[in-house]
Amino acid sequence: MIQLRKSSWAILAVFPLMASIPGISQTAQKPKVPRRNLAKALTQDEINFIRPGVVVKVVSASIAKDGTISARVNLTDPKGLPLDRDGITTPGAVSMSFICAYIPSGKTQYVSYTTTTAKPTLPGNTNPAQIQAANDSGGTFTKNGDGDYTYTFKTQAPTTFDATVTHSIGVSAQRNLSEFITYAEWAETSNDVFNFVPNGSKVTVIRDVVPTAACNQCHDPLFGHGGSRVKVELCVMCHTPQTVNPDTQLTQDMNVLIHKIHMGENLPSVKAGTPYRIWHRGAWSDFSDVKFPSGTDEIKTCTVCHQKATQATNYYKAPSRAACGSCHDDVNFATGANHVNLPQVSDNQCVECHTQKGDLEFDASIQGAHTVANKSASLPGIVTTIQKIVNTAPGQTPAITFKITDKQGNPLDISKLTSVRVILAGPNSDYGFGPTGIRVSEDPSKTPGSGGVYTYTTTNKIPAGATGSYTVAIEARNSVNLLPGTVKQTAAIDWAQPTRMYFSVDSSKPAARRQVVATEKCAACHVDLTMVHSAVRNDTQECVMCHNPTLTDSSKAAVSFASQIHSIHRGNQLANPYVIGGRNYQDVGFPGDLRDCSVCHVNGSYNPDVVPTTTPIATPGALITPTTPPVTAACQGCHDDKATASHAAGQISQFGESCSICHGSNAAFSVDKVHSRVQ
Repeated sequence: MIQLRKSSWAILAVFPLMASIPGISQTAQKPKVPRRNLAKALTQDEINFIRPGVVVKVVSASIAKDGTISARVNLTDPKGLPLDRDGITTPGAVSMSFICAYIPSGKTQYVSYTTTTAKPTLPGNTNPAQIQAANDSGGTFTKNGDGDYTYTFKTQAPTTFDATVTHSIGVSAQRNLSEFITYAEWAETSNDVFNFVPNGSKVTVIRDVVPTAACNQCHDPLFGHGGSRVKVELCVMCHTPQTVNPDTQLTQDMNVLIHKIHMGENLPSVKAGTPYRIWHRGAWSDFSDVKFPSGTDEIKTCTVCHQKATQATNYYKAPSRAACGSCHDDVNFATGANHVNLPQVSDNQCVECHTQKGDLEFDASIQGAHTVANKSASLPGIVTTIQKIVNTAPGQTPAITFKITDKQGNPLDISKLTSVRVILAGPNSDYGFGPTGIRVSEDPSKTPGSGGVYTYTTTNKIPAGATGSYTVAIEARNSVNLLPGTVKQTAAIDWAQPTRMYFSVDSSKPAARRQVVATEKCAACHVDLTMVHSAVRNDTQECVMCHNPTLTDSSKAAVSFASQIHSIHRGNQLANPYVIGGRNYQDVGFPGDLRDCSVCHVNGSYNPDVVPTTTPIATPGALITPTTPPVTAACQGCHDDKATASHAAGQISQFGESCSICHGSNAAFSVDKVHSRVQ
């Protein structure tokens, strides 16, 4: 519960408040991400009193003839109840910072009235200072009513300002609730951007290229500048060509900065040995080792970010040297080097060569040049369908009838494909486990067929004593060359989305293997899963057929799906290196918040009392070995230190795990509570 510190409004409390928020260690290191689900660690009385959250809304703005800028804002909690900016009549003072910028006539990016002079701070740096877009400083507030304020900027617009163009007021509000916890700082953040034309005309020009929702596919929650920037609409008001880093003299323009950060290790300049890094607040931020989560080729999928925004099509309709040169940074537009010797002194001629879409993939058009080979429209495609399976009783060899065609429905000769596999696994309660467990992969490519239909009889039998449900799956891929014989010849993999059939080995109704995570949730960040295993296992329900409790690796790392995926995504925050086949995953940095299990999990499946299995996991190199109970193994995928292992070991007996007593869905230290977060 909560420990009150003395404040001027404490006498308003009409009920006792507690000593600390349950499940939050008072000695733990301060997290670096915003809180989520913190309310799950509070009592309802505490929630009713604190009313966590903050919503800031700019309701009007104006610029007087003398250049005086003012904005009227409302401050409320998420339920719409007003908040006191000073934190006197409602808990938690709210600090606000304001920006005012405009989009010049005929332009697409902001120019800020509110600026600061940034001087180099890197020791020995003699670069000139830079005037950057920044927050206003020294303005005044007028209280109009509860939660209703007018902010008057200290910065004034020039008296010659253009009253006919779009102006925007950006505001960041942070509500400080740290006095309610002894753990760390607790602040709630809200951003808003208000567009207006000073002469009262309708707003017709805005800056809306990438939505915050696109960023939050991976970065949920978006978290910039210590947590004060959570909306892209606000980011782009400062990150413009106007803002240059004084130490590196590199632009901080959003469409350059973000492209370069996400391109990371794939930047031509980085590959050539020049790191991409920014000196900020006395330290280097080096982005040279950033890996795009969907793979090297998939980084060309611009729509991962450019989606559902007014100007989302800018990436192919409005090419520019700044945007394109940010990824292709070996191009010298002044000399034409690496640009077929064509210098470009402006962006006016870009569309002459780089049209929106050409006649061929991989051409000089924007969309053509960004073709992802494995998703080329010219690939014939592979479609698999399992029609039936017979001879499925224990001790029998199943016969699987399946059909393989291209995406037009034309039959394919499986003997000419690079790989076709029939996967047989079970039982569906936990693949491969126990005396009735099986997981085998067989090659049916020599099976005769007609019209794309094949019947393959496995060499492996259903285990004697098997009961319940088992699974058969078909995987297929083909290596092809696109545009063969041309200068644009490109290697690609034509792949089939894996298909499965669940079947019974007795008279029971076939049941699918439980679903713990959703492939669609993986795709939110990874686009899809085609970057692994030659693209043929683009489905988490396929992954678990192999990455089952019995699977081991020569490195002795746990490779059951829960252990492996937790450890890979925990990466650089693990206590011990996670190595598979010589690949050390300690360079992996998760772009979002690892404590939000629902990013991947479905139906509360991260709760220990929801896990419907007691199957031990093979963990030959772990602290608890040679096997670890399933809940402990899953949690130790992230929490791999000795102290946690010791704690878990004390909760394991011949009767199983007792994790759910403390960490179950509604327990005192439930996953939701101990994973609650404050910034």
